Amino acid sequence: MAEAMKQTVAAMLKGIERYNPENLPTLERYVEIQSRENAYDLEANLAVLKLYQFNPHSFSKDITSQILLKALTNLPHTDFILCKCLLNENQLSEEPINQIIYLAHILEQCEFQLFWTRIHTLPELTQRITGFLDSIRKFVCHVVGITYQTIERSNLAQLLGDVDDSTLNVWVKKYGWKDQGNLIFISNQDENIKTKNINEKIDFENVGAIMAACH
Repeated sequence: MAEAMKQTVAAMLKGIERYNPENLPTLERYVEIQSRENAYDLEANLAVLKLYQFNPHSFSKDITSQILLKALTNLPHTDFILCKCLLNENQLSEEPINQIIYLAHILEQCEFQLFWTRIHTLPELTQRITGFLDSIRKFVCHVVGITYQTIERSNLAQLLGDVDDSTLNVWVKKYGWKDQGNLIFISNQDENIKTKNINEKIDFENVGAIMAACH
């Protein structure tokens, strides 16, 4: 259903129609379909927030919350910042939007254990977003992959939200990491560092001008 609606919405976002407030009900329904079917369309979601800017009486806290949570599922891309910039201070301070802003801050700081603790106290916040927790685990794995050479198995399990052994094995296998008992071998970070040679060309006229200035 999300794929079918994507084409309809794409037509709505062309030209001046993008700012037609009559399209809001369809776009809002599309946001809910994205949440339910684990689909994602940033351009359509930004269009919704832009329409809320122009039509503040139509603002939906619920739809906005879903849009922000969907943006978090696409970390480390900057989708969340783009969405956040379309909200005013009053909207940012409303519940549960302010809670989502706080979750984003924790994730940006890579305080993953704090994030999972917070999520466990707010289960109703993300339960409508299909695949949300696994999307965050994907981001955690991205950070682990560029940060660690090896990591303790128990530590990785905590970073992924205190997952059990079978779930941990799925993520280790997904990213091609090597299980070495109590340690998980991620990668040799030294091999990821690429050197770059910089060649500078200075012609004789430039050198002559510098030397003349030194006299």
